[in-house]
Amino acid sequence: MKTVRHILQLKGSTMWSIEPDKTVYEALRRMADKEVGALVVMEKEKLVGIISERDYARKVILVGKTSKDTLVSEIMSSQVIVVHPDQTTHECMELMTNKRIRHLPVVEGNRVLGIISIGDVVRDVIYQQRETIKTLEEKVIRKEN
Repeated sequence: MKTVRHILQLKGSTMWSIEPDKTVYEALRRMADKEVGALVVMEKEKLVGIISERDYARKVILVGKTSKDTLVSEIMSSQVIVVHPDQTTHECMELMTNKRIRHLPVVEGNRVLGIISIGDVVRDVIYQQRETIKTLEEKVIRKEN
């Protein structure tokens, strides 16, 4: 069973963050520049929240606010659901499905190691399924010979 640590090793641990006192506009610009759908919100070295495109759509646009006048701290999710690097991708998929979230910061101790997305998890699960199918097919071929 593959772990979150394995995903981070493959994709790299580069994560993009923003400070809570920045504007939502700055967060959106960073997400667009880095081609990501969420940023971890960091105050110095401490994880204090996460902000996603979904937060923007629901907490800014739909309530008539503007991204240039709204701070990240006003719309970020401060109850951040995190995973440990030794958790399995299946555990992450279940957590993401049950909590209806698409991004999980990876935390070990008090240190944020990276962030994984639902795309990262699905890619890994598909890879694992292909490997299982390949192994089973090889067993069948050996049995037939």
